[in-house]
Amino acid sequence: MAVNKHVEHVWVVPEDAANHDIANGFNLEPALDATRFHVRKYPGGWHKVLMEFEQLHVDALRKFTLRHLVLLIDFDDRVDERTAQFKSAFPPGVADRVYVLGIRNEPESLRTNTKLTFENIGKELAGACASRETGLWSHELLKHNAQELKRLMDAVRPFLFT
Repeated sequence: MAVNKHVEHVWVVPEDAANHDIANGFNLEPALDATRFHVRKYPGGWHKVLMEFEQLHVDALRKFTLRHLVLLIDFDDRVDERTAQFKSAFPPGVADRVYVLGIRNEPESLRTNTKLTFENIGKELAGACASRETGLWSHELLKHNAQELKRLMDAVRPFLFT
């Protein structure tokens, strides 16, 4: 089912197949309104996510002012550097609706550490968001997302979760 672009909604641009599976698992949370959540095809690399953002999503965010965009990337142990690089590309007028989240290094590390599939990681993360708990978000490989996650949840929880 397509997302109605004229109501508040969330688009997720995952970096790669692993992040795509995590986002799809997030979408399986029963409390999530799936009609307002869309996982895009992955471009294949954090730098391609950034390029796609600049080439496609800035204009779309200006046109569809009720869209929130999550860029789901691997930080490759460069959280501060990569966050700064992305945020410097967010122009005024859309920056407050763009969020950069991801695993400190790579999703495979989190999968190995938690012994969960990527889809189940996504389910756990969504469940924590729905219940307003930290849950798996407090994991060592995810806790750096706390501030950005709070900003995202403050903006989207009222329409995304029942």
